[in-house]
Amino acid sequence: MLKIILALMVPLLFAAAARGKDSDAASVIIGLERAALDRSDKGDSGGFLEISASDITYFDPFLEQPIRGLEALREYCRTFPSGEPASGEMENAKVQVAGDVAVLTFNYTTRLQKSGRVNRWNTTEVYRHTKDGWRIIHTHWSLLKPALAQ
Repeated sequence: MLKIILALMVPLLFAAAARGKDSDAASVIIGLERAALDRSDKGDSGGFLEISASDITYFDPFLEQPIRGLEALREYCRTFPSGEPASGEMENAKVQVAGDVAVLTFNYTTRLQKSGRVNRWNTTEVYRHTKDGWRIIHTHWSLLKPALAQ
């Protein structure tokens, strides 16, 4: 009887441990993302650059081609106007962990502080766990309910 109980319990214990590990990864990833977003809302894209891998790919609705590589992304970020500070709200965040890779999806709403203009985004970030911690390997920003070209 003891062997049967152990045979049933061991897989459950491993599954619970994995869920706990995934939960820890999710907390770390959401924290990294939130800190980078806070800096970005103040006009500093350095937070994202610091947590991006050297082989990152980057998509956003204002680009015709993806950006490939951290140095190319750094160059693109230099073209951003300093702009109006914003405040942002991350909603519907979900992290799915598969080994050393995790996918973070969320909606992001920014409100420009002076003009009050609101932008709404769908966001996907793919992270890879490295010796330096979790790093972004793929970013995809898209506008929520964009007006389609006619």
